[in-house]
Amino acid sequence: MFAAAFAALMANDIEQKIALLADIQIPATLPELAAQTVSPIVVVESPGRPAKPELIPPTQLPRRRNLGVAENRAALLHAFAHIEFNAINLALDAIYRFRDMPLAYYADWLQVAREEAYHFNLLREHLNTLGFDYGDFPAHNSLWEMAVRTDADVMARMALVPRILEARGLDAVPPIQEKLAAVKDARAVEILDIILRDEIGHVRIGNRWYHWCCDQRGLEAIPTFVALLRDYDAPVFRGTLNHLARIEAGFSEEEMVLIESIKQ
Repeated sequence: MFAAAFAALMANDIEQKIALLADIQIPATLPELAAQTVSPIVVVESPGRPAKPELIPPTQLPRRRNLGVAENRAALLHAFAHIEFNAINLALDAIYRFRDMPLAYYADWLQVAREEAYHFNLLREHLNTLGFDYGDFPAHNSLWEMAVRTDADVMARMALVPRILEARGLDAVPPIQEKLAAVKDARAVEILDIILRDEIGHVRIGNRWYHWCCDQRGLEAIPTFVALLRDYDAPVFRGTLNHLARIEAGFSEEEMVLIESIKQ
């Protein structure tokens, strides 16, 4: 499983990555899992990805406000597709890197990886109907940068990638759906419905394993989360929070109060 996850993680070709992902199998027992842990774990500064899109700082990405223009709408959907592509790699790395977790952990993140691939394909297909493809617009690498920063500790990874960076999607999707509906892109709205539904589950998985790590280490979840935000210089929360989605994704009321207190 670890070798298969690494092969998929490092595959540059999109179709090959998704095919390798489909072939990953979770061991049936912990002894079978333990037998696979002999290979060394390598640092992955850059996972497998196609030559395009060009990666640039987030501040250099052009702002495209008029979604009635097909190119601007395609750029927005491309940004979502890039997030989903990165999320495939993040889930694969969560499987490959952290070797001493319960079997259910690996089953959870394999499910996430496959659902992210499904989302990516939906977005790419819709991009094609607009006359564009993945790689036609520049993108940024912030999601993976946080993965590298948290690659030594599964608790930090669970706290800061699913619970911060991926949870932002729960907040961002509804207002973007309203804008897409206003320009009558019903298919894009439908795709984002699917993504929002599944991403609630993905963030819930991150919450589940973050709290599991805290329990295993005898740590209180909220003070530990605050300390991790500080220690890893994690980005703060922005905008309006989707309270219903975040509660469904496993954030407690106490955590929601904390998030509201530190968001920009």
